[in-house]
Order: sequence, then structure tokens, then C-alpha cells
Amino acid sequence: MKIWRNLATGLLISLVAVTTTMADDAADDDGWVQLFNGKDLTGWKVKITGYDLGDNFGDTFRVEPETRDNFGDEFRAEKGLLTVSFDKYDKFDGRFGHIFYEKPFSNYRLRVEYRFIGEQTPGGAGWAFRNSGIMIHGQSPESMRKDQDFPVSIEVQLLGGDGTHPRPTGNLCTPGTNFVNMDGELVTRHCNSSTSKTYHGDQWVTIEVEVHGNKLIKHLIDGETVMEYTKPQLDEKDKDAAALIKDGDKMLYGGTISLQAESHPCQFRKVEIKELKE
Repeated sequence: MKIWRNLATGLLISLVAVTTTMADDAADDDGWVQLFNGKDLTGWKVKITGYDLGDNFGDTFRVEPETRDNFGDEFRAEKGLLTVSFDKYDKFDGRFGHIFYEKPFSNYRLRVEYRFIGEQTPGGAGWAFRNSGIMIHGQSPESMRKDQDFPVSIEVQLLGGDGTHPRPTGNLCTPGTNFVNMDGELVTRHCNSSTSKTYHGDQWVTIEVEVHGNKLIKHLIDGETVMEYTKPQLDEKDKDAAALIKDGDKMLYGGTISLQAESHPCQFRKVEIKELKE
């Protein structure tokens, strides 16, 4: 009996050691967390202009099964694509959509792989051709007006080329916000171009956003910094932003992350985040 008791104790100790090692390995990995699970929209909330929060009109945001051609490898071939589609729309009719991750963030690296597909929806604005965005430091979807087009936020603008003209991606737009450039100047211009090259066609593009609260934000395309700025802040001249100012403090230190639907179909195959300890 003592032999079996000792054996059982040894097995238990071994199991604890293995479990601890596995836990340590998980704690010591590169720290990236998948916000999009490749299966469904768990953890995300949809808000479309003119509709209540949670009303995913026209199945605008959906998860489409992928083919191996989408990824080119066995692991990813079992995942799906977060797809922005307008195939159930007769016309766009100003129905701007955003899908929000349920948790806000302040200090992090966000990595997204995206591409544009198909044709723009009838009724979409000319500027919205192959145009989408990642909204960061955003307001909560619950605080948006029903007919509000865009969340007050910092927009990391995603643009696709038209096949001919230069059209950089990873730009910066400011719905209800302003920022300070690296020369210390307050910038109130709505959209500001990055230094990225143009990506024509339906190719996949990898963008990263490095966010240090209110101190510094960088946009990186394929690992190269194409935009950086500091002190993102609310614009008191914007009615939606003004309603968010508390105790006179306009500075943005964090907020929601959301992806856009602006009339051109697009897909996201990776949305992952690595929180930074600061």
C-alpha cells in the first residue's frame, strides 16, 4: 500500500510540475491575444447609423468561411474571415457601420490583416471607395446617438489603391478629435496622409498600431512606421465630443477599438492585441 501511495504522490508531483511548466510557457509567450476568434462575432458589438445597438442590419458584419487560397496554409484554412458585406443592401444610404470589441484598451500593440474585395455598394461616397478604418481611443457604442455616423475616436484609416494613382494607407482621421504632431503642433485637419506606399488590388495588408495612452501612437505597415503623433484629444467644437469631456479634461488616454463599414466590402483575417505594461 505504501508503494502505491508513494507512486501516486510521485505522479501528482509530476503532473503539478508539468502543469506549472505549461502555465509558465503560456505566461512567457509573446503575449498576443486574438480578439477575432475566426468562428463568430463573440466579444463584438455592432452599431449602424440609424439602428439600435446590436442591430446588424443586412448582416453587414459576418464571418465567412474561407478557402485555402485565402491563407495558403493548413492552420489558417480552418479559420473564417470577418467580412464587411453589403450584398443585402439596395443602396448604402448613409448606413455607416462599426463593430466594437467589448473591452476598452489604453496601452497596446494591435495587429490587423485586411483586404478590400469586390465592388463598392451603390450610393457610397466617392471618398469611401476602398476605404475602411480601425477606430481607437473611441467612445463606447452605448454612448453613441442612434443616427451618429462615426464614434468619436482616432481613426487609423485603411485605403486601397485604384490601380493607377498613389493612395497611401495607415492614414490618420479624426472624427470629433484632434492630435499633436511630432513638431508639437495641434492638428485640427480631419484626414492626414501617412508615408506608406499604395496597395492596389485585393492583396492582404498587415497594419500594426502601437499605442502608449496619451503619450505616443504609431502606425506601422508591414513593420515600417508610416505615421506617429501624440496627445490625442477631444474636439470641444464637435457636439458629440463635447458631451464626453469631463472636468475640462479633453485628453484621450484609451477607449474602444472598432472596425468600419463605409460602403466598400472588405475582410479581416486577423485582429490581435498585445497589451503593454506602462
